[in-house]
Amino acid sequence: MALFSQLGNYKNFGLLVMRAGLGIMMFMHGLPKLTGGIPKWEALGHDMSYLHIHFMPAFWGFMCAVTECIGGLFCVLGLWFRFVCILMFINFVVAVLSHMAAGDGIMGASHAIELVFVFFGLTFVGAGTLSIDKS
Repeated sequence: MALFSQLGNYKNFGLLVMRAGLGIMMFMHGLPKLTGGIPKWEALGHDMSYLHIHFMPAFWGFMCAVTECIGGLFCVLGLWFRFVCILMFINFVVAVLSHMAAGDGIMGASHAIELVFVFFGLTFVGAGTLSIDKS
């Protein structure tokens, strides 16, 4: 369709919009986790048991919170974008496992499942040219 034929010229702007939207939401989602302190981090870190990792739950919870909060900011900026996407992918795989183990089913885990696919795909696409890394 002729109306949409020129939109391909703006794919880097589209990536910027996606990065900014996802990054801001990840920051907002991760900030309460990051500021929640050790009890919150331990609760988050216990979800690593679904990957058979049972040691240092506060560390893993803290890393989850940092990934979502600081990783969200890096996502907006396009800084270390592919690395951040891999960390977010792992983070949301654990979230999917947590939801499924809690009995939430596919619909309860759907948000995390969607973000698994988004961050996995963005790992291959990259941040585009409108980023700090410009890769």
